[in-house]
Amino acid sequence: MNINITFKNIEPSDHLKQYADTRFGKLAKYVNDSKEPELQVNLLVEKFRHKADVVLVADNVHLSAYEESEDMYSTIDLVLDKVESQLRRMRDKMKSRRKGGKERAARMDVINFAESGGQTIVKSDTFEPKPMSVDESAMQLNSRNCDFLVFRNAETGDINVIYRRKNGDFGLIDPGF
Repeated sequence: MNINITFKNIEPSDHLKQYADTRFGKLAKYVNDSKEPELQVNLLVEKFRHKADVVLVADNVHLSAYEESEDMYSTIDLVLDKVESQLRRMRDKMKSRRKGGKERAARMDVINFAESGGQTIVKSDTFEPKPMSVDESAMQLNSRNCDFLVFRNAETGDINVIYRRKNGDFGLIDPGF
């Protein structure tokens, strides 16, 4: 992570710069999957107020925080807490979105076609598809005495169906949406 620190109306001491570098270096764990995350830290002093303004720009992240106090070290800690809480909140939100959209159980119904042309549901069942690769699912289907298997593709995270074709080969249905 690229950290740029600028000073205004304050003497840029090496200790303060090193302190800010180590403290803001902790944010790298939140944006480690980004290509070139950049953190701009502006430290300034006006009369007795020590201010810190932070802007974090990464692939899908654009956060900013501002804090002021009477000591620059405490100001750095306060603004770091703000940015960390924003990043944690964003990460948890993304996890809950992924989890909510992907962790649904599949419902299976057995339909009986009556001679009169109507259809009735004979049996209904729900199950949680297990994450596995396509090769693993083919082995599972081969070991079971069934015609198809519903599973969660470990590479993509999507629900897929693998089925046995009439010639003995396997077919894969990947909705890809």
